[in-house]
Amino acid sequence: MTDPLIPPRLRDDCFAMPQGVSWVPVEDALARLRAALLPIAGTERLPGRAALGRILAAGAIARRSNPPRPNSAVDGYGFAHAATGEGVQRLSLVKGRAAAGQPFAGVVPPGQAIRILTGAILPDGVDTVVLEEDCATDATTVAFDGPVKPRANTRQAGEDVTEGAEALRAGHRLRPPDLALLAALGIAEVEVYRPLRVGVLSTGDEIVDDPGAAAEPHQIFDANRPMLLALAESWGFAPVDLGHAIDDPTAIAECLDRGAAAADVILTSGGASAGDEDHISVLLRTRGTLSSWRIAMKPGRPLALALWQGTPVFGLPGNPVAALVCALIFARPALSQMAGAGWAEPQAFTVPAAFAKRKKAGRREYLRARLNAEGRAEVFASEGSGRISGLSWATGLVELPDAAAEITPGTPVRYLPFASFGF
Repeated sequence: MTDPLIPPRLRDDCFAMPQGVSWVPVEDALARLRAALLPIAGTERLPGRAALGRILAAGAIARRSNPPRPNSAVDGYGFAHAATGEGVQRLSLVKGRAAAGQPFAGVVPPGQAIRILTGAILPDGVDTVVLEEDCATDATTVAFDGPVKPRANTRQAGEDVTEGAEALRAGHRLRPPDLALLAALGIAEVEVYRPLRVGVLSTGDEIVDDPGAAAEPHQIFDANRPMLLALAESWGFAPVDLGHAIDDPTAIAECLDRGAAAADVILTSGGASAGDEDHISVLLRTRGTLSSWRIAMKPGRPLALALWQGTPVFGLPGNPVAALVCALIFARPALSQMAGAGWAEPQAFTVPAAFAKRKKAGRREYLRARLNAEGRAEVFASEGSGRISGLSWATGLVELPDAAAEITPGTPVRYLPFASFGF
């Protein structure tokens, strides 16, 4: 008997490119990823108060209407509109009042009024409220100028959300205001996806894991792993640190085995190209199912996609700039879909350029950028993919199209703030 709690698996050939395809445009690569992936995380039920940041696996259905009953939107005096007309209106006041949490138990007769406060349920006989600042009263009678619009200053039952309606759709990531909505609608528990577990592995003989350790001139400190782990956490996923492996197939395989057991998806950095020294690609090709995508983009051309013991593996470039760009453009929407939140499109803005550049046709380019005080996009002084400081300098990316382009100051360009990528 099939265990219903095991989510569906990806096909072994889900990442395969058609024969003859070499360079893959960014849009085509994104479309293929989107078609290949599906939610793979299990689900659980949580109290609404404990579900901040979680993704709804099923729609949240209102248990009651909001507001549950017609009520007053202001402090004032309530009455039946049909008993009023034009000119000065004088209505005698019934004894008592209606307040939020203290409903009036009686009926307000036609031609009379009642003192009512904001949020109070409209008593029987009341369908309209006049603002107290528009009234004069001697405690027994209230006077105001008519005519008053029917149902003025009132809220109708369910005008926000009606009982039985879907208040939040499946795939929605819960934010603080969503928790307020759940509480208001009497939704005590929600069904959510378990956080996607994202394993992160660095590879390479040149990598030194500890930034406080001594390093030889031919060695570099591991910048990718802390960056990718932090990205996964900022996206609401559960980061799984798989450590660093030297360029040894056995060591890398052991790390991938641990990742397949502990994570839903694995991000690796380094060794993603097709050369003999690209050990990740070699290992995934011989013992996994590998598809090497040569993306027509700069930076970040090589992207290795594979399954290792059924677990998807994204082989990102080793250069931190290219690794980040590939993570933002490809991994973020893919992981979002796998986590149950659907495909995450970054929000982009068209802004004037504050730079000049001539671009050849053939590849989409992403430049580290930020907006200046005039709202124009300026780009980092160097396009060198080894300039990690440019990532800290930037607040977003300028995306240049696949076609040739001549950019001069003032040319409209597409700006993607880092905030639109969820961090």
